[in-house]
Amino acid sequence: MQTITITGGQTLHGTIHPAAAKNSVLPLLAASLLCGGPCCLRGVPALSDVDTSLALLRAVGAPAERRGADLYTRPVTPGSLCGEIPPPLAGAMRSSVFYLAPLLCRAGMVRLPLPGGCRLGPRPVDIHLAGLAAMGARVELEGEAATLRRFGPLQAVDFTLRLPSVGATMTLLMAACCAMGTTVLRGAACEPEVCDLADFLCACGASITGAGTPVLVIQGRRPLGGALHTPLPDRIAAATYAAAVAAAGGRITVQGCAPQYYRAFLDFLECCGVQIETGERDVVIARDPALPLRGGQQLCANAWPAFATDTAPLAAAVLLQADAPSEIYDYLFANRFACAAGFAAMGADCRARGRALYIGGGAALQAARVTAPDLRGGAALAVAALAARGTTLLQDPGHIRRGYADLPGELASLGGLVLAEGNRPVHAAARI
Repeated sequence: MQTITITGGQTLHGTIHPAAAKNSVLPLLAASLLCGGPCCLRGVPALSDVDTSLALLRAVGAPAERRGADLYTRPVTPGSLCGEIPPPLAGAMRSSVFYLAPLLCRAGMVRLPLPGGCRLGPRPVDIHLAGLAAMGARVELEGEAATLRRFGPLQAVDFTLRLPSVGATMTLLMAACCAMGTTVLRGAACEPEVCDLADFLCACGASITGAGTPVLVIQGRRPLGGALHTPLPDRIAAATYAAAVAAAGGRITVQGCAPQYYRAFLDFLECCGVQIETGERDVVIARDPALPLRGGQQLCANAWPAFATDTAPLAAAVLLQADAPSEIYDYLFANRFACAAGFAAMGADCRARGRALYIGGGAALQAARVTAPDLRGGAALAVAALAARGTTLLQDPGHIRRGYADLPGELASLGGLVLAEGNRPVHAAARI
């Protein structure tokens, strides 16, 4: 898929179910290396990052396959695992960092070329490495790669993360399950995906308390078996659909993703004048396109439970048309708003200054030829194009498939005139 064609001006209607969250599935696949029994992850979408993860597992000697919507892994002996992560796979996604702890624990060493993924600015792995070193790993940095070795089992530690990094929390959580003694992780990330990983490991036999709080306590060296696990629904995908109807107008129901998973984004939409009705696991989002969106928003993206960084570009897409200027600041990533150039090409008064994005509001969006700069920025450009006059060409959308199995089809199912190269646009009446 090289181009997504989006013709704006259509309101959205219908019901949609977010698939399993990419940000849960990827660390869960890595954690399966720790397990002495078979594992199954249910209902996993066909994302390119998932394909890369399955290829990475096979490359290090771990059987992994997709059967329909489910992913299966089988246990392997430590001697059959290779700790060398192939550079092309490490460079394809940031989430290759999740293999540091499992391969260190099972294979005794791991060599990781610096991971790739979206170009969101500096994303150091120093917390991962510092925590593993505190547990006894020997860390060697060689140019564009890190090599870790252990000589005997890892040791439990009382370790404080310098900031609540989701990735580092997950890495150290996995390592602590294999360490001798009781590990305490302080300043840990509290995101739902961390809780999902803890739930999976506990289902496999681990002892973890405090998930969802800044202090995690892990009893190490408990035998881990396999598990059948359904990952969390994708709260960022749910926010994407909500942003789409806020920008284009209409009324949709997002089913199966509890509102507390993306409450900060829903609160933001309500402040903009979007109607939100919440149930236990369903959310109805509605907006009359004849009524203006309210601007004047000051948003700060930060760690859970604050406004999620992955939803910041989506919020920007909604605010382009609002009746007053707004600003968004991202505390986590220095280059979160690479999508600003695409918004400006569509006629928006939108300027990125470091971690801050200024949005003038009041834009009469016009179709343009734009390029997806990263995963969430690409999705945000698609949202803005739904509200633009004319037909937008969204080029180089490969990043989008890293987090959405079929965003064009999903938006088309709600009534958007969205066409992926080689497919026909489909209206809601034909799909719902």
